[in-house]
Formats: sequence, C-alpha cells, structure tokens
Amino acid sequence: MRTDRIFVMFLAVVCMACAGISAPAQSLFDEIIYDGETVTADSAMVKAEAAAPVVEASRPQPRQRTLPRRQSRRGKAKTPPSLWDLTDSEGFPLDSLMFGPQPLYPDSLLDVSGIILPNVTFIPPIFGTYSTAVATTRPDMLNPSVSSLDSLNWAQQAILRNQRYEVFVQDFMMAHPELVRYNLATMPRAPKEYVMEVDPQQAKITVTEFSRDVKEMASEAKPLELKHINWLYNFDGSLQFSQAYISPNWYQGGSSNLNGILNLFYNIHLNQAFHPNLIFDTSVQYRLGVNNAPDDEVHSYNITEDLFQLNTKFGLKAARRWYYSITAQFKTQMLNNYRVNSNDLNAAFLSPGELNVGVGMTYGYENPRKTINFNAAISPLSYNLKMCIDERLNPTAFGIEEGHRSISQYGSSTELTFRAKLAWNIEYFSRLFAFTNYEFVQGDWENTITFNFNRFLSTKVFAHLRYQSDTPKLDDTKWQKWQLKEIISIGFSYKFSRS
Repeated sequence: MRTDRIFVMFLAVVCMACAGISAPAQSLFDEIIYDGETVTADSAMVKAEAAAPVVEASRPQPRQRTLPRRQSRRGKAKTPPSLWDLTDSEGFPLDSLMFGPQPLYPDSLLDVSGIILPNVTFIPPIFGTYSTAVATTRPDMLNPSVSSLDSLNWAQQAILRNQRYEVFVQDFMMAHPELVRYNLATMPRAPKEYVMEVDPQQAKITVTEFSRDVKEMASEAKPLELKHINWLYNFDGSLQFSQAYISPNWYQGGSSNLNGILNLFYNIHLNQAFHPNLIFDTSVQYRLGVNNAPDDEVHSYNITEDLFQLNTKFGLKAARRWYYSITAQFKTQMLNNYRVNSNDLNAAFLSPGELNVGVGMTYGYENPRKTINFNAAISPLSYNLKMCIDERLNPTAFGIEEGHRSISQYGSSTELTFRAKLAWNIEYFSRLFAFTNYEFVQGDWENTITFNFNRFLSTKVFAHLRYQSDTPKLDDTKWQKWQLKEIISIGFSYKFSRS
C-alpha cells in the first residue's frame, strides 16, 4: 500500500508540472529552425515566461546591507556581496552602474520581461556604424501611451526589445567612445551574420548563417556603367498676354488694347563634371512683342519688341574659379518696325545689327544648393561692330557716320549675369552689359522676375534699362540718354532640360 501511495503522489506531481507548461498561447509559427536544429515557438515561450520576473511590490522595499564576511581562520575568503544587494543610507537599492537609487514603477502587475535587455548587452561593445534611424527611435515600453505587454504577441515584444537594445548601445557608444575598444571595420574577422526565411504556408521560420564570398560576389556583380553626358541643355518658352478693354464712353477716354509676348530661350553648355577645365556656353534668345493698334490708321498692329540675340563663351581654366575666355555677342531685329500712322521704318533685319567680341577673364560661382549663379566676363580688349544694311533707314540714327553702313570700334566690355531662385516658384534673372571705346558708353541692364503658378502658367515682370551716351536729343521727351522698357504679362510657359 505504501508503494501505491508513493506512485499516486508521483503521478500527481507530474500532472501539476504538465498543467503549468501547457498554458502558453499558440504562436504564429509552429516551429523555428535555427542552424538545422528545430526549436518550437511554444516551448520557447514557456521558458521565457518561466524565467520572466514580475515586479510585485508597489514601492521599493529596503534591503538589508550584506557585509562581507571576515576571512576564516583557515584562510579561505568568503564570497563578497553582490553590487545589486548594496543599499544607500535610506535603504534604497543602489544601481551597480550609477550607484544611485533604482526607481521601481508602482504597478504591481507589470510584467517586465519584455524590457529586459539581452545578455549580449553586457559584453564589450563593438562599434559598427551610426544609424540615424536608431537615433530617432525611442521605444519606451513603460510609457502609459504604449499598450501593455500582454496585448503584444511574442514577435512585437521581440521587436520592441531589439529597438530598445539598439538605442541603448548607440547612446552608450556616443556618450562614452573611450570605452569602446573594438571597431567592426578593423576586426580581423567579421562577426557572423544570419538570414531568416519565412514560409507562411508551412508556418515555419528558417534561420541560416550568411557567408560572404568576396570572389563570388565580385564575379556576380555587374560593373556600373556611367554614361558620360558631355553636353547639357535647357529650354524655356513662354507665350504671355496682357489685355485691356475700355468702352467708347469711358469718362477718362483711352483705347482698348491686346498685347502678346513670345519669349524663347535655349542654352547648351559643356558639362563641367567631366570637363572641369573648359567652358563652352552658347545661348540663343528671341523675344517678340505685338499689340493691336487702335490709334494707328495705317497698321493694324505694332511691334513693341523684336530681338534676336546669340551669346557664346569659350574659356580655359586659369585658377579656382577664373578662366581665360573669349566672349561673343550678336543681336538684331528680325521684322520690320514702322512708325505710328506712317510707312517710315524704325528698324529692320540687320538694321541695326551689333556684334561684339571680347578677350579677357571670366569668373563663375554657384552655391552648393544651385540656387544662386553668378558669372562675370571682363574683356579689356573688345571689338564692336554696328551695321545698317537697309537702304531705307538712316544709319546716323544708330551711331554710324553719314555715308557708311557700318562702323568698327575698339575698347573694353563687361558682361555680368546673376540668377537666383528666391522661392520654389520665384526666379530672378539679371544681365548687365556695357561697352566703351573711351569716347562713348553703351550699356544694357535687363531684369526679369518670373512667378510660376504651376508647370504651364507663369507671370513675368520685365524691365530693360538702356544707356547710350551718343543718343540724339529729342525735344518732346525728358528721356535723353536713358531709355526704359517695362512689361508685365501672364500666360503659358514650358520648360525642359537635361542636367
């Protein structure tokens, strides 16, 4: 009978032990294969829950200071007390690292198993790299805004625990770099890496070691082919309008008008990323302004602006931002322009026409963000040619001597260009050109502000100030040597480029 009682008691103990480990919840994956060895997720959860400590006290309980035992008469030293058992004068436990009071959270049912750092935390740290993603990640599993650990599955708890570990290690390395003795880049042998493959159909996770074969990787990797783009270009075209309607009985008088402005600009230049010692830049521009002429009884429309301009520049690097350069500029009018209520010409093709060639130095600057661009071309030696080929025009109106159709001048010239992107949709462009033969001065200052509403709509404010010292004096105007043209328009625009 005694033997039967002992056997029954043994069976009861076994049943109680089996009941204690059959409670864990089912995992998402039935088995995990780690380096060929199958480890079930349920058994892993049972072991984790069995080893997980639970904070049961609502307030820190003072621990008795354990003093080191004196050495026995036989000379054997006793085990010194653990640092975790040391307390301060008030009875609060001391942190083994900071030797300060350890705060305990007042929740008596809080399971702290999810915030326990892995044992790898306490080995010597090895610096690998600094991650900005880790620096911005601050998981706090004790924050009231975070759901309780009971509501998280084992995978979510593992993710939070790993994030907490990465933040802790990186903060420690940044705060105490003198304590980091090892660097991953200088180690003789890199640590092992593992690859995880998930099979949802079979509910299985396979973890295998990842080996890097440098020769195999070099043979399989395809070489990166960079296509050299030697020429870069950009195009900017716009067609804009301004309109005004005035009724015939308007008390102040006036006339209705409709203005149209066409602006085409194309630029091509050498890519300095592949040719840092050379400059080759060419731009072509054409502007045409037309308006109806209600007050003109001879013509139905008037040409307010007609300009074809070609600029080119070639340079050889001399210093950091300085280049020996040759610049050329050519401009003329393409269409005939008549006076109001008359068939007398104001200007025609190559009447006038101007050609300027200069030799000197060019300075170029562009900020790293590519929002500001400045160029200055200084030509101490410059040649300027003016022409008037149309027999119906008087060449003296363009500074050409009577009886001649062209004039050659030698002097100096300067060209300054400035481009700035004031906002994502606002651009400013300025160009200043001046020429002198040391007897007269001719200068043009163009300013354009562009407001882009979207890709196809824009508004432009254009102002052109011109100075010419040999301009003939007119009696019916206050403008003599200074000339001004200002246009505000809105309309369609289109751009494309390769950069």
